[in-house]
Amino acid sequence: MDSVFEAYLGPDGMLAGAVAGAVGEPDDIPKVNTDVWVLGKRYNAIQELELIRRDIQSRLWCTYRRGFVPLGAPQLTTDKGWGCMLRCGQMVLAQALIDLHLGREWFWTPEIRDGTYLKIVNRFEDSRKSYFSIHQIALMGDSEDKKVGQWFGPNTVAQVLKKLVRYDDWCSLVIHVAMDNTIVTDDIYSLCLENPSNDDTWKPLLLIIPLRLGLSDINPIYIPALKICFELAGSCGMIGGRPNQALYFVGYVDDEVLYLDPHTTQRSGSVGQKTSQDEVDFDATFHQRYAGRIGFQQMDPSMAMCFLCKSRLSFEVLLDNLRTQVLPACKQPLFEITKSRSAEWVSTSSGIESNFTTLNTAGLVNYNAAATTTSTTASNAASSDATNSNTPRTTIAKTIATSARATGATAGAVAAIEIYKNRFNRTISSCDSEDFENVNHLHTSSLTRNGCDADSEADSDDDFEIIS
Repeated sequence: MDSVFEAYLGPDGMLAGAVAGAVGEPDDIPKVNTDVWVLGKRYNAIQELELIRRDIQSRLWCTYRRGFVPLGAPQLTTDKGWGCMLRCGQMVLAQALIDLHLGREWFWTPEIRDGTYLKIVNRFEDSRKSYFSIHQIALMGDSEDKKVGQWFGPNTVAQVLKKLVRYDDWCSLVIHVAMDNTIVTDDIYSLCLENPSNDDTWKPLLLIIPLRLGLSDINPIYIPALKICFELAGSCGMIGGRPNQALYFVGYVDDEVLYLDPHTTQRSGSVGQKTSQDEVDFDATFHQRYAGRIGFQQMDPSMAMCFLCKSRLSFEVLLDNLRTQVLPACKQPLFEITKSRSAEWVSTSSGIESNFTTLNTAGLVNYNAAATTTSTTASNAASSDATNSNTPRTTIAKTIATSARATGATAGAVAAIEIYKNRFNRTISSCDSEDFENVNHLHTSSLTRNGCDADSEADSDDDFEIIS
């Protein structure tokens, strides 16, 4: 799973060309007179090239590491081959903390010893005691049915980070994961406002919206909306990737998306307080001057959009921008914004998922008798939506599910949902997709559950200090 960066980066993230004395640099930003957007800031590709690179370099670059304290029951000492999405999760959370505590105008330099910055970077070191280390993320993944060494998808890492931030009072951040392609504002106000009548009680919010924008390829109708998301104030980028490879997307230029790539294996260590040369050198391994870029249509359709809302006002400004700029940018909106979640939709979607998971021999036997009726209903619903763009997709989904229940056919429901998915080139649920998770990453059936069990000698000391 080595990335293109491995070709020109040395083992500790240094430019191979520089080590060899070669002249030149990566073609990170096209040398044309065009706009470049990086996490809500606009630059000119020619006139502000050094500013762009300085901005990229100021993001925390989290990569594969080797030689860290053994992790979990498998006693893994490297995350190469399985930790790329976990590292992308670290990067988006680090960006939120930098923006929250240091500001969007803050820039990193090799000499910086700012106490706030050091608190942030220390939280992402590969240590059992670091709040957001690979150890904490991988072990907390057990609550999402992920073994240590198993690859995560965008939604899984979002759910894990949501749990971990609760244990760090200093970070002063809460995470909301908007499931089912829906931002439910009541849920967010309940989470962020300790006193609904006092805006000063707002807890800074990292809003993560998992999406599925196609089956095997990203549907191009969504690209204009994705571009606008990078332009919005508070953008923390997107976690996703290209097929079989997780990346952290930070901006775009023309029809290409810019990313930081975690697929460089570096040594483990500690930044500490940057009082020794080794700590200074190790801090530099968290920063990459050059972004990679790929075409938008090369992106995997499974991703998660991320925004930081420091105050209630910034959250409401974001909602307004999403409603007026992002959602109208494509014929089929990226997601929905609603005040409260419909109880009927929750019940219906749960029934659909149940039909998927309980598909059995009896359902297959009834397929021929029931699938035709259900599929016809689904096709009619899809056809109706094609002529009436105001028909909500949730209404169609509920129509399909109702027909499936009426026929009593589990397989019929599956067939109906497949027609619906093919029609809109996206899934109803924003859970991690199988084709994005079950790829050729390093994990085997021999990897046991992590060492959270009290009777595990391998992890009975301080292997998991934050989560009990």
